[in-house]
Amino acid sequence: MSPSKKPTFWRDRPVLVTGATGLVGSWLVKALLKEHAQVVCIVRDWVPGSDLVRSHAVEQATVVRGDICDQTFLERVLGEYEIDTVFHLAAQTIVPIANRNALSTFESNVRGTWLLLEACHRSPCVKQIVMASSDKAYGDQKEMPYNEKTPLQGRHPYDVSKSCADLIAQSYAKTFGLPVIVTRCGNFFGGGDLNWNRLIPGTLRSLIHHERPIIRSDGKMVRDYFYVEDGAAAYMLAAEYLAAHPKMKGEAFNLSYNSPMTVLEMTKMITELMKSNLKPIVRNEAGNEIEEQYLDASKARKVLHWTPKFDLEEGLRKTIGWYRDYFAQGR
Repeated sequence: MSPSKKPTFWRDRPVLVTGATGLVGSWLVKALLKEHAQVVCIVRDWVPGSDLVRSHAVEQATVVRGDICDQTFLERVLGEYEIDTVFHLAAQTIVPIANRNALSTFESNVRGTWLLLEACHRSPCVKQIVMASSDKAYGDQKEMPYNEKTPLQGRHPYDVSKSCADLIAQSYAKTFGLPVIVTRCGNFFGGGDLNWNRLIPGTLRSLIHHERPIIRSDGKMVRDYFYVEDGAAAYMLAAEYLAAHPKMKGEAFNLSYNSPMTVLEMTKMITELMKSNLKPIVRNEAGNEIEEQYLDASKARKVLHWTPKFDLEEGLRKTIGWYRDYFAQGR
């Protein structure tokens, strides 16, 4: 669609983004600002290295400091800023942290979700909610790829937190008619991810520093990898679709390139794109992680008419460029 024909859905629309300093949140805020939305960001911890701060997008948004586990705070934000559309991305997203500290993960990922949804339920202004779930919500399954009818059966702390939050969102839609739609994506990657124990940013940092990358698992785990700009665009598309089709509340959509890869295959692809000869160190230390998971995104393509703007290699090239610039600045 040409720029002259692009809909003006987001112009001047009051939008709330939770988890705005995170990887996807930062890119989502930038995309919303580009469409002239009135963006309000809930920020608990100030993260100077976040791409939201580094890109100066934070200076164009309204930032409110607080915790999504504080319902009075959430109701104040929704009311005072007359929020129309909510993107709920705030979560503890690191599997090893969930394994070490399940309570904080359940607090943010489960309790934070129900408190936000309850605040939205009480708000007379909220018209669309996009709740970011994950492929981890499906848990460990025998049949691949997961489709939206696959049961949600997480077993380990992080997976359980995503299953619970996902089901809670569906419950609010079914029971109270809350206008919420759920997105389930694979492993996000892109510029701005500073969680170095994740495969892609950790591998890039090592290779840029001419060091051998570290693989925590045995390297055989299979995952979907999804570029962050495509994720942000898909979230916005889901909100627009829900606005046009309110009866779709409670629906869930998988988002994927349909290109599952093992950890070793992804590491090799990055190494080749960076023209490095360094071989990874395989530590085989990872625990409580699903061996194989990938998604069927045909529902999103058919119903939402979703088409990714990038493919896996394009996304990786853009990500490599981001990190080269980041470390060139003395990071």
